[in-house]
Amino acid sequence: MKKKWINSPYTFALGMFAMMVPSQAFSSFYSYFYVEKLGLGIGLATLARTIFLIWDAVNNPLFGYWSDRTNTRYGRRRPWVFGTIPLFMLFFVMIFSPPGGLTQNGLFTWFLVALVLFEAAATVLWVNYGALFPELFRGDRLRAKASAIQQGYQVVALLIASALTPIIYTALNFKSMALIYALLFGISMLLCMAYVQERPDSSGKPQLKLAKAFKLTLSNKKFWIFNISNSFAQTVNGLISSIIPFYAKYVLKISEAHVSILLASVFVSVIPLVFVWYWIIRRMDGVKAWRVSLIVYALSVIPLWFGTDLISGIIAGIAVGFGLAGFLVTPAMVSGRIIDEDAEITGLRREGIYTAVAGFITRSSGLISALAFFIVGLIFGYESGDRPGPNPELTFRYLISAVPLLLLSTAVIISFSTKFKFKDEPSSD
Repeated sequence: MKKKWINSPYTFALGMFAMMVPSQAFSSFYSYFYVEKLGLGIGLATLARTIFLIWDAVNNPLFGYWSDRTNTRYGRRRPWVFGTIPLFMLFFVMIFSPPGGLTQNGLFTWFLVALVLFEAAATVLWVNYGALFPELFRGDRLRAKASAIQQGYQVVALLIASALTPIIYTALNFKSMALIYALLFGISMLLCMAYVQERPDSSGKPQLKLAKAFKLTLSNKKFWIFNISNSFAQTVNGLISSIIPFYAKYVLKISEAHVSILLASVFVSVIPLVFVWYWIIRRMDGVKAWRVSLIVYALSVIPLWFGTDLISGIIAGIAVGFGLAGFLVTPAMVSGRIIDEDAEITGLRREGIYTAVAGFITRSSGLISALAFFIVGLIFGYESGDRPGPNPELTFRYLISAVPLLLLSTAVIISFSTKFKFKDEPSSD
């Protein structure tokens, strides 16, 4: 094993690639699979996501707390990741493998159980992998570089999961797609963890008790403002990717085969634009770069409203790609500074609990997205593929452009609601 690859941003980013392929395939196509293809009512689909969020509210912070308190010769985070890899693979396949002939209630039950199991395994992975980033990469410049590389890998994963998925499930089926992505995840994640070496100064210290750990975390105003703002922006990521198949069908009126081209227009453009944003953020304060990226992202969703065919959809998709690229790169610097400041105050590296609580806040975006789908569908009469209502075109214009613009405008306003002055630097706001 070559030392130069130990804790390299390039090998570490394989973990992001590994998790994003199945995670993006899930978030982009679970609604289309269950609602449009299998006929599950959007009310039941929204209820399943709501029940999961309650479960997630309990397990997410606890997994982070337990991760911080883990102390083995293999590290704090790596044992959790290795133990969860096969479970994540199994539950992802389960999502897209419901038995045939199920009633509405039976389909709802299968989806709910599979969702709870899959997202619990995903929580363990995201908490522990995410906690490694601020531990392994210290300082704004290194974090900016590592984040840009990581997001480059993420965009490749997004492209595969979004653009290639319709080709795979059309040629084969959804279950075969899930099996392929599960194997890709397992191989990539094992390679990533093989080259991770945790810092010895981050473990082995007495940790805070549960109540005190949560009190300190939850009383951090900068942490809350940052993550609540991000949750609204994160909602847009999931909403746009999950609505594109509907947008293609009802607004652009293109075939399923062309959905891959539309999705590629977004994610192919993001790959070079990630490094454009890296060049931009090296020349400004991390907090300012994060706020600018939110503003640009908000403006970038407007052209989606005016899409009428494949060509105009591609042009709008490239515009969204620029806004998305900025949001993918910039948050890592701000979250890292928040965790570093906490370490200065407590004398402990508590990446696990910060990553877990932040994960719960941002993962609540899934519920916001589901509620947006439900409310707009209710207003315009869309229930499912079997009952699309009188004006499905307007339904999905609102869901892919107007709703994201509202959510991102909210994120921008929240981001300016406090000053992000850290202990070791003068205020630049």
